[in-house]
Amino acid sequence: MIVGIRREDKNEWEARVPLIPSDVEKLTSKGIRVILQPSNIRIFSDQEFLAVGAEIAEDLSECSLILAVKEIPVEFIENGKTYLFFSHTIKGQEENMPLLQAMIDRKTQLIDYERIIDNNGQRLIFFGRHAGLAGMINTFWAFGKRLDYEGITNPFSKIKKTFEYRGLENAAAYLQEIADIIKKNGLPQTINPIVCGFTGYGNVSQGAQEIFDIFPYEEISPEQLLNKTDLPGNTLYKVVFKESDMVEAIDPNKKFDLQDYYDNPQKYKAKFEQYLPKLSILVNCIYWDLPYPRLVALDYLKNAYRKSVDQKLRVIGDVSCDINGAIQCTVKSTDSGNPVFVYNPFDGSIREGVAGTGPVIMAVDNLPCELAEEASKAFSNVLINFIPQLAGADYNLDFKKLKLPPELLGGMILYQGQLTAEYTYLNQYL
Repeated sequence: MIVGIRREDKNEWEARVPLIPSDVEKLTSKGIRVILQPSNIRIFSDQEFLAVGAEIAEDLSECSLILAVKEIPVEFIENGKTYLFFSHTIKGQEENMPLLQAMIDRKTQLIDYERIIDNNGQRLIFFGRHAGLAGMINTFWAFGKRLDYEGITNPFSKIKKTFEYRGLENAAAYLQEIADIIKKNGLPQTINPIVCGFTGYGNVSQGAQEIFDIFPYEEISPEQLLNKTDLPGNTLYKVVFKESDMVEAIDPNKKFDLQDYYDNPQKYKAKFEQYLPKLSILVNCIYWDLPYPRLVALDYLKNAYRKSVDQKLRVIGDVSCDINGAIQCTVKSTDSGNPVFVYNPFDGSIREGVAGTGPVIMAVDNLPCELAEEASKAFSNVLINFIPQLAGADYNLDFKKLKLPPELLGGMILYQGQLTAEYTYLNQYL
């Protein structure tokens, strides 16, 4: 029973770890060896892991179970081993199909955190809340900087990027100070009312709203947003959009049905564009895949800016970060050091930063790493409960005889190098 933890090296910002030292100690105290690759950027030092009985070594060849956060390079995959990480393969993502093919060829087991779900389809191990938290802070930062660019003095300009704070508590305290200034002095009349829309209501959206709610605000419904013409200033407004607010059946005689929408998205079309002229900030927090309708299409932006370059919608915080997805002008992802670009709706070009014609797009694709300590703790506190079973399982058995909880079996994309029944659809992408 030897567990390996791979060093995260996909980018310089990735400081997360799947298991924190205090949870590793729970394993080592039971006689389970834990070996970590050394890392200079991990939020917890090598010494902290050594202090709880773990080992630090470059070579993880002894380990039969290997954990990571982000995708593992193809050359790291070893024959017959069991891997647990975010593989980003379940949509048939082209960039990760060579990885999946290599894992098939080398007869491995692959369990994806994203697919470890309960009976209600709810994810059990996730970073979603922390993506929302970090994404909202960065979105407010971008909003302040965009207003600065326009020459509008505003309290949001004092906000920093998420990673520049000393963790979530420090960030929240800093934002509270700015909220108190708004309560006392109000907001610039030239930008009132400030309306922030949130698509979705899951963990990501809840995290983003947690930050937004620090500020003085009033929540209104999507219907009120369309019909109210007298929203007073000096407070922010929050609108949360559900599926029924964002799409409608193509058949005019058919009412919206949530399950039918999930099962037959091609029978629905977006109606979200009616809200966009009334939003100052849009925070996108929904899962998206073809053939679901897009919420912000390139054609809409082009037509809107042709009518007037003076648009109310200044920033789109695309926390979900699906490239060319629900927010079609998210044409690329960004990183923590350079988190935003401006999309020009006239020619489709992009410009780094907040200057230029078009909406500012915040599209950092690994937001939780900006709150690495808090995110790792929350993630590890759930994952640790599954590790003893994973480490002790006999992966030579037939899949039907494998003694693992149903949540883990459901998240197993590969077993002995073969796609399990739920994931055979991925053959078409290989």
